[in-house]
Amino acid sequence: MNKVKEYGLLGVKTYDLRILPDERGFFLEALRRDWKELLGEDEIIQVNVSFSYPGIIRAWHLHLRDQVDYFLVLKGAQKICAYDDREGSPSRGKLVEIMSSEKKLQLVRIPGFYWHGTKTVSSEPSLTVYFSNRLYDYKNPDEGRRPWNDPTIIDPKTGKPFDWDKPLHK
Repeated sequence: MNKVKEYGLLGVKTYDLRILPDERGFFLEALRRDWKELLGEDEIIQVNVSFSYPGIIRAWHLHLRDQVDYFLVLKGAQKICAYDDREGSPSRGKLVEIMSSEKKLQLVRIPGFYWHGTKTVSSEPSLTVYFSNRLYDYKNPDEGRRPWNDPTIIDPKTGKPFDWDKPLHK
């Protein structure tokens, strides 16, 4: 059975995926609408693929119209982060870091109202499929953006601006 892990920001979850190997390779269900313990009432509307070279940071952005993203790293490894700076939020100032890779296939759920981003931390490029519950609107994008090194995103562990190069274990 698949295992759901919840993190310190409401709605941020990982969902371990089950690989079914055989002599030909393997089969994997990447996402099913009956996985309610992960999806809740979300319905996947769009699927995207992202290829990133080692060391590439794609951050920070958020979604203004209730988009939820689900990341699945198929090749390489990524640090996936979410940060809450919402006024009045009980988790304001909290930051979550999740390591996801081809070695441990999982879906990472990030509600779009959190600032979020990724960094390829493997020595090889990463290949990520991500699912969302909203279509991208080319004429009226729902994204807010900040630079990847925005000094106002503070790491609560250090009290300093978030450092994408800091290992998770320190």
